[in-house]
Amino acid sequence: MKNFALLGLAGYVAPRHLKAIKETGNNLSAALDKQDNVGIVDSYFPAADFFTEAERFERHIYKIQHAIHGVPIDYFSICTPNYLHDAHIRMALRNNADAICEKPLVLNPWNAEALSELEKETGKKIYTILQLRHHPAVVALKNKIDADKSAKIHDVDLTYITGRGKWYHYSWKGNDEKSGGLATNIGIHFFDMLYYLFGEVKTNTVHCRNSSWCAGFLQLERARVRWFLSIDPAHLPDKSKQKGQMSYRSVLVDNQELEFTEGFADLHTVSYQQLLSGNGFGLDCAKPSIEIVHRIRNADCLSAPTTDKHPFVRKIQP
Repeated sequence: MKNFALLGLAGYVAPRHLKAIKETGNNLSAALDKQDNVGIVDSYFPAADFFTEAERFERHIYKIQHAIHGVPIDYFSICTPNYLHDAHIRMALRNNADAICEKPLVLNPWNAEALSELEKETGKKIYTILQLRHHPAVVALKNKIDADKSAKIHDVDLTYITGRGKWYHYSWKGNDEKSGGLATNIGIHFFDMLYYLFGEVKTNTVHCRNSSWCAGFLQLERARVRWFLSIDPAHLPDKSKQKGQMSYRSVLVDNQELEFTEGFADLHTVSYQQLLSGNGFGLDCAKPSIEIVHRIRNADCLSAPTTDKHPFVRKIQP
């Protein structure tokens, strides 16, 4: 049995990590969050020590790791806001624990390079959660593409709309310096999936980018990708609005829908199972999507041929 510490216990994604730690037969020893609305932990690890101050938490970890008391921590699970990931990964490694960090692992490519040096220095490992790589529909498509020796270039449309209220823009998520911007905060797992399926980035063009939506075009080794991301509920298709749905997700590959509406619930547990058995996704796996979204965040918006524009962009900006 492995012992875990979890940072960001009150956050949106933390329950998936609690569930994964529990379902893989391991233990949560300690947790940290500046908010104290963390009663969910009682459903999983009611005996876990809890801290609202990072200084007291790290002092507690130091004592455990130096065998003053308690059983040593093997892993830090990091579910904190994006801009804190780098610091919290460093905290894990410097306290003789491996790090399991949510996406985005870090905000900038050079942050990943610096962490690579810290891995060498400490001898500890950094892992990230790339759960879509474990989704059965993605695995099946990956196998199909790899088996096709024709070098076909696929046509892909990625559309992800997840409605958010005004609060989003006033939270850390609406601050590009803290979240990395919209493509990073809500899109990075899709960009990782596209890289995983279709290979290296040849060109990365941004057509539109603002605080509520962005769109562009990726030329990958084996795909032409038109992508559109939005948190504006007005962009939802009529059929979603009529059903009262606040999100819409579609990945069309050669006009065929990649169906992964189902199968998301247990992907964090699968990720932990694979990681704990020696098949985790490390820094090298995380770097390509970090580079993609960093480019999207910083590139100039360019005009483009109609064929390269996502259909939703043509509706919004005819």
